[in-house]
Formats: sequence, C-alpha cells, structure tokens
Amino acid sequence: MLYLLLKYIHILSATLLFGTGLGTAFHGFFAFRSGDARVIAAVGRSVILADWLFTTPAVIVQPATGIAMAIMAGLPLTTGWIALSLALYVLVGACWLPVVWLQIQLRAIAKASLLAGTPLPEKYFRYLRSWFILGWPAFAGVLAIFYLMIFKPDLM
Repeated sequence: MLYLLLKYIHILSATLLFGTGLGTAFHGFFAFRSGDARVIAAVGRSVILADWLFTTPAVIVQPATGIAMAIMAGLPLTTGWIALSLALYVLVGACWLPVVWLQIQLRAIAKASLLAGTPLPEKYFRYLRSWFILGWPAFAGVLAIFYLMIFKPDLM
C-alpha cells in the first residue's frame, strides 16, 4: 500500500511539475516578449510565485518518491533507466535554477524601467534570450524522463 501511495504522489508531483512549468513558460514567454514593462512586471510576479508554490515542492517530492519506490522495488539506482532519469533530472535542475534567477531579474529590470519611465535595457533582452534557450533542454529532459518512467527501457 505504501508503494502505491508513493506512486500516486510521484505521478501527481510529476504532473504538477510539468504542467506548472509549461504553463508558466507559455505565460511568461508572451509577457516577457511583449516589451511592456507593466505586463512583464505583473506576469513575472505570478510566474515566480507559481515556481515557489508549485514547482519547488514538486522538484523536492519527485526524487524523494522516485528513489523510495526504487528501493522498495529492490531496483538499484544504477539500473539503466533509473540512472538516466536521475542524470536527466540533474540536467533539468541545472537549467531550471538559472531560469528562476533569470525570471526574477527580468521582473526586477521591468519594474525598474517602469518606475524610471525608461525603455527596457539591452541586458533585459540578453537575459530573455538566455531564459528562452535554457527552457528547451529542461523541457526535452522532462519529456525524456516521462518516457523512461513509463517504458523502463533496458539500457544495458
């Protein structure tokens, strides 16, 4: 019963992680590209809040429940699909952490521009490009992890 409860929590947190990530990326992408500092500051605030309220807990729950289930099932963490999933999870995290920092910076720059009545500086657009580029390997990594979790391919 504990295994099934962990699996349930694992699936819910994976859904939350993917859904929130995709939703905030979509919403943020259009707001951040708008060039409207008022829109960027407002949407940036909700994107950052969603990351703290939903994404961060899911990021913690995912490996905790996944590793616990592997141990309960008697599967070594070196099992091919598990090891690759964990490596991809680290890659996704290595992209996500700077993305969160960049979102905070994008919002702060927009807010400062709004208060000063100045256009967005070049630094804003540089950060936006980095935010966009880092999103792709993170998104692809999550899709690959879903594949590995469902199909559990023999990678030996």
